[in-house]
Amino acid sequence: MSTSAPARRLPHHRVDGRDSAPPLILGPSLGTSLAVWDPQTPALARTHRVIRWDLPGHGESPGDLLPAGGGVADLGRLVLDLADALGIDRFGYAGISLGGAVGLWLAVHHPERIDSLAVLCSSARFGEPQGWRDRAALVRADGTGPVAATAAGRWFTPASATTPAAQDLVEDLSTTAPESYAALCDALAAYDLRAELPRITAPTLVVAGRDDPATPVAHARELADGIPGAALTEVAHAAHLANVERPAPVLAALAGHFTAQTAPPAADASRHSAGMAVRRAVLGDEHVDASVARTTRLTADFQDFITRYAWGEIWTRPGLSRRTRSCITLTALVAGGHHQELAMHVRAARRNGLTPDEIGEVLLQSAVYCGVPAANAAFAIANRILEEEK
Repeated sequence: MSTSAPARRLPHHRVDGRDSAPPLILGPSLGTSLAVWDPQTPALARTHRVIRWDLPGHGESPGDLLPAGGGVADLGRLVLDLADALGIDRFGYAGISLGGAVGLWLAVHHPERIDSLAVLCSSARFGEPQGWRDRAALVRADGTGPVAATAAGRWFTPASATTPAAQDLVEDLSTTAPESYAALCDALAAYDLRAELPRITAPTLVVAGRDDPATPVAHARELADGIPGAALTEVAHAAHLANVERPAPVLAALAGHFTAQTAPPAADASRHSAGMAVRRAVLGDEHVDASVARTTRLTADFQDFITRYAWGEIWTRPGLSRRTRSCITLTALVAGGHHQELAMHVRAARRNGLTPDEIGEVLLQSAVYCGVPAANAAFAIANRILEEEK
């Protein structure tokens, strides 16, 4: 009598969004649970079937999911088992730090499964192996308390280290199984994907926190330079958990990348849906909801037109980052004297990751090519908007 093979055990996971939407799997950072993706999940779930998972011994995943001596490849196989169990063949993947390393491994070794990839605050090699071995030994000896005590300084800039979101994630780390944490430190010590980066064919976005002490910007640039065609977005005033510290610009980058990689819309309804997702990501739900509420019979066709064309066909294109499109849009609005739209897009530029200083540089550049009076009015508008933000 034949017997069936035992079912593969799966990591704890959570699914948000429509079952019919394109699947997007999100991987967490070492020491965090799937809650690390809370800032982006509601918005991403409007356009994708979002699947978040817990590392072994983290959150609600059992520690013995990782075999003795297991590495990043074993975590990648857990993701594939999870996708298979959910009936998912190809999927987008985004991961933070160790979660990003898992995505890189999948893109190298299972390119047939990865539609598109985003790697946040991650690396092809996380520093010298001995540092990870030392941390593993510390946790095996004293538990996660010592690393939890210093985590906020690695994960966040000083301005954000004491926020409730930061403290909740530190608490996640303090409840992580020590042996699982130590085993994953050993996995990071053995991980080195630098030579294999050119094998990645999936459209790839690399996101870096400019103030990240754990994976400095140089690590992100190495990824972007090594992966053919990869795009790089640097987020100002963000450390290692950039998506928690600066949720809006990271969401804008992710939404733009994953929306652009979905199949080109074949019908106006599809373009409208894609455009509305990007419009909300750039301008914010409050603004878009207000615009929709003000729609009349006279303006309905125009609202549909700009959603499909401006947002669904232009802002979703992969050729330029959202930050670059914001710079171009600000300059064009200064040149045209479109002050109401300019105020709206100053706010949008902030959501897309531009700092006030960078907005000032764009307006200063426009003074040369668009005229001093036009730039003078633009500076007044931008100053008002930025002061309101404060």
